[in-house]
Amino acid sequence: MGIFGKIFTWWDGATLGTHWWAKRVGGEHVGTDGLGNKYYRKKAKDTGKSTGSYTQNEKRWVIYNGANDASRVPSEWHGWLHGAFDDIPESNLPPAKIWEVDYTPNATGTAQAYRPQGALERGGKRARADGDYEAWSPEG
Repeated sequence: MGIFGKIFTWWDGATLGTHWWAKRVGGEHVGTDGLGNKYYRKKAKDTGKSTGSYTQNEKRWVIYNGANDASRVPSEWHGWLHGAFDDIPESNLPPAKIWEVDYTPNATGTAQAYRPQGALERGGKRARADGDYEAWSPEG
């Protein structure tokens, strides 16, 4: 995607406006996840308010590597973005569990999407529901 794509599209990575804004506010790059998404933070000026909330003291954001899909943010970085903890996730991650699997993208709208029997894409035919279905009747 060329320069025009970066100017006019938001769905495939950060636009030029986002890159300009990140540079203008002087965001600090704090980390990159396994998918290549980059995470930034910017401490706000001290306003004298001490609420303890990170939202008044710090801005946090992500610049996606590729499609802007929130499901591409790993859970540990999601927690950091929303202020669940202050430390960078990579510095306090527990060891991976044996049952954890790698990220798979949302397949909705693609050829890999789940289509159950009876879906229009599979011919729209499904088995009759004779024995397990009883129609409701107001008289009954």
